[in-house]
Amino acid sequence: MKKAVVILSGGMDSTTAAYIARSEGYEIVALHFDYRQRTQRREREAFEAICDALGVANRYVIDLPFFAQIGASALTDTSIDVPTGGVEEGIPVTYVPFRNGIFLSIAAAVAEKEGAEALVIGVVEEDSSGYPDCREAFIEAMERAIDLGTKEETKIVIKTPLVHLKKEDIVKTAAEYGVPLELTWSCYQDEEEACGVCDSCRLRLKGFEKASLEDPIRYR
Repeated sequence: MKKAVVILSGGMDSTTAAYIARSEGYEIVALHFDYRQRTQRREREAFEAICDALGVANRYVIDLPFFAQIGASALTDTSIDVPTGGVEEGIPVTYVPFRNGIFLSIAAAVAEKEGAEALVIGVVEEDSSGYPDCREAFIEAMERAIDLGTKEETKIVIKTPLVHLKKEDIVKTAAEYGVPLELTWSCYQDEEEACGVCDSCRLRLKGFEKASLEDPIRYR
């Protein structure tokens, strides 16, 4: 069976991408990163629950403590407040410098080891928080770099099934694929109940509202 390494944060987007990959006949190798993000414990819990739901046995959890040392993001530096006043214009302080570039580089190493032919990442360009490493052009450049930096016989395509979707379309797609959205976690700052006011919560709630569906997770 063909294999795909799926970067699975435990959020709605990456989980939906994983279910799409499974529907396309891929054996999933799940890859999760603990990078000292504020909701690291809750995201890891979501990752494990989603892997159980998908029946994924081959799981990698990679520890990346250096993100906290670099800082410069409200997700990894507790001295920077997570914005709660609405989705910001431009690149917000929740952007983690070059996070997806680092994630994809590690995922490529795992894919080469596992003999996988695809990397799957749930980046969203059109309706995200404005992160530069979610752009399709960046992903295409990373695919080319991975091709140049791996063995000649290694052929890996990066699949981004959600990149051009709006958040409400992702919610609808998740419903179509039977994604257990109650297991997912999106909040940037809380681990018990979602805050409902950070950028990620606002985008998620807006997506459910526009899709005319109810979000199954709890908000405070």
